[in-house]
Amino acid sequence: MLTERDIIRLVESDAWRMEALRAARTLELPDWWICAGFVRSLVWDALHGYAERTPLADVDVVYYDAGCLDEGVEKALERKLRDRMPGVPWSVKNEARMHVLNGGPPYASSVDAIGKFPETATALGFALDADDRVRLTAPCGIGDAVRMIVRPTPHFRSRPELAAIYERRLASKDWSRLWPKIRVRPIRD
Repeated sequence: MLTERDIIRLVESDAWRMEALRAARTLELPDWWICAGFVRSLVWDALHGYAERTPLADVDVVYYDAGCLDEGVEKALERKLRDRMPGVPWSVKNEARMHVLNGGPPYASSVDAIGKFPETATALGFALDADDRVRLTAPCGIGDAVRMIVRPTPHFRSRPELAAIYERRLASKDWSRLWPKIRVRPIRD
C-alpha cells in the first residue's frame, strides 16, 4: 500500500506535475495547494499501472486570502498560469469565499476547505516550498485514495442536503470507467 512518502515520490518523478507546482508557486499565493484530481488521479494511475497520465478536466489551485474576495483576481491568476503552461485547464479559487457557494460557515484555511470536498479520495493537495520540497495535505487521510475507495467526506456525510451533490458528482465523473479497480460507496454507507 502506498504511504504519504510514496505519493510524494510519485509527484516528484512526474515532470509535468512538478512543472505545474512550480508554476503555481510563482503566484506567491497565501496557503496555496494544487488539489483534488491532480493528486487523486496520480495515485489511481499508479495503482492501476498506467504508463500514461489520465487527462485532467481541470487543475485546481486553491489558496486562502480573506483580505481579497474578488473573483476577478482568481481569473487573472488563471491567465498568468495559462501564460506559463498553455493548454493546462487551470482553475484558481480563493477558499476564503468558496463557503458562500457551497453553503456553510466560512472555511478556516485552504486545508479546512480541502477537508470539506465531496470525496475523501479527492480531499488531497500538493504544495511546493521555496526549496522545491513537495508537501502533501490529506485532511481526511490517504487511506481511501490508496485503497481506491470513493466515499463522502465526513462533512458531506453530516449534511443530508449535500447527498444529491455527491450522487450527481459520482454519476457525472464516471471514475470507474477510467479506473476500474475503484469501489464507489453511496452517501449513506
